[in-house]
Amino acid sequence: QVRLVESGGGWVQPGGSLRLSCAASGFTENVPAIGWFRQFPGKEREGVACISSSDGSTYYSVPVKGRFAISKDNAKNTVFLEMNRLIPDDTAVYYCATLLGPCSGSGWTMDYWGQGTEVTVSS
Repeated sequence: QVRLVESGGGWVQPGGSLRLSCAASGFTENVPAIGWFRQFPGKEREGVACISSSDGSTYYSVPVKGRFAISKDNAKNTVFLEMNRLIPDDTAVYYCATLLGPCSGSGWTMDYWGQGTEVTVSS
């Protein structure tokens, strides 16, 4: 069992930045990767970024590449999503989840989910 808790969401003006955190607890030793996802109202969740536990390799979806950065602090069992140059289209509920395989560009299979943190980008 793995428990994930997201934090760091909130309201920000366009062009601003936020840093989301995903704190993991429980049986985290064998988690291959952690992914960040977002969900717009009435839409399915979409993958945003992921990071592999073994080598720190990362992947970013096209809409966020170059603006978002995913990182991890192994000592704190926490994965971060640094979001820069935010735009209104980034407004969504952001979730982190454990992946059953390493971080890659496709074929994600999610296992445990956090409860989500809301991000609002508006002026």
